[in-house]
Amino acid sequence: MTDIHKGDIGTTFILTIMDGAEVVDISGSTTREIYLTDPALSKATHSASLTTDGTDGKMEYATTAANVLDTTGSWQWQGRVVLPSGDWKTDILTFEVVENL
Repeated sequence: MTDIHKGDIGTTFILTIMDGAEVVDISGSTTREIYLTDPALSKATHSASLTTDGTDGKMEYATTAANVLDTTGSWQWQGRVVLPSGDWKTDILTFEVVENL
């Protein structure tokens, strides 16, 4: 991933939902969310859309406003998907938000 800067708009977070080494078909999902947690541990929930048709397990969220990534430092993100067979969360991932000139 390239540098993510404070206030960036259009930064896209793409997750592939996996069960072990297997991709999960999320085409029938009723809920898709991506959580972003800032360095102060304040969590925001964002609706995610399917990147393609969902059979590849991919979902995404793109930032839409400058106040989404409003703090520099180490952030965390995690996905959640609800299917008829259950409700799951992904591993927690990290990324850095850096300052602008």
